[in-house]
Amino acid sequence: MSSSVKLNSGYQMPLVGFGLWKVNNDTCADQVYNAIKTGYRLFDGAVNYGNEVESGQGIARAIKEGLVKREDLFIVSKLWNSFHDKERVEPICKKQLQDWGIDYFDLYIVHFPISLKYVDPSVRYPPGFTYDGKNVVPGNAPIQETWVAMESLVHQGLAKSIGISNFNGQLIMDLLRYAKIVPATLQIEHHPYLTQPGLIQLAHSNGIAVTAYSSFGPQSFLELDMQQAKDTPPLLEHPAIKRIAESHSKTPAQVLLRWATQRNIAVIPKSNSQSRLAQNLDVESFDMDEAELEDVSGLNQGLRFNDPLNYGVPQPIYV
Repeated sequence: MSSSVKLNSGYQMPLVGFGLWKVNNDTCADQVYNAIKTGYRLFDGAVNYGNEVESGQGIARAIKEGLVKREDLFIVSKLWNSFHDKERVEPICKKQLQDWGIDYFDLYIVHFPISLKYVDPSVRYPPGFTYDGKNVVPGNAPIQETWVAMESLVHQGLAKSIGISNFNGQLIMDLLRYAKIVPATLQIEHHPYLTQPGLIQLAHSNGIAVTAYSSFGPQSFLELDMQQAKDTPPLLEHPAIKRIAESHSKTPAQVLLRWATQRNIAVIPKSNSQSRLAQNLDVESFDMDEAELEDVSGLNQGLRFNDPLNYGVPQPIYV
């Protein structure tokens, strides 16, 4: 099991979790169950991953068999863009909890700082970025309205902690001016090609823990047929990463994950391989020296893959 980071809400969050993005529905329940058997305790889900029911099934099986208790787990999910209006936040959170088969989220996150027009779950779920399957229609909810509704989830016991994802520095500074509950976490794309040191420093200096997604850089986006990812040299094959891995008798993936966790940044990799599941969890059994950490950070190109514009979605949140 991994170490944990103490959140500003007082709860402990594991430094290494299992990310559920792009986990197939037909294998999801088994993958979650096997991850729990391997030692994972944090599971990072979302409406738009479309596998919350199956994730919950895997957890229910593990609990039923006595592998874990609910309180041993740290379940994360996210508020999708279509549900930012204040009156939509609580109902969709409750639906997600029902899908997972649990009573509360350990952490519930605003997935993107994007408000889109409401799509009723009975019409299409998950709704994705479009209103009608074709057109992206903006909503009218400002972040403050959404955040106040998020805070009410904590008061009602539906979420123990709340956080944000894909927010830039300016949005965070603005949010901190009115937030009665400071975000517990900031989840961002973070890998050696996109290091974002200033954003991480801003978060940490305000007591906000940082979680990295897409720790392997372009690897996460190859299966989405993203041309930018195809054109980028794989981090797992980068000579600098391989050299450090060989010197520690570790895999390149373990080096990329340790580069984050050694700097107190949580990670949420996924793997379909049982051996890699265990390897990804075992990223605190070695330390890189300062020069090695700097070598990895020195690969930064400011190269972002998870930008709505890269999916043809006209929501330019990073310009």
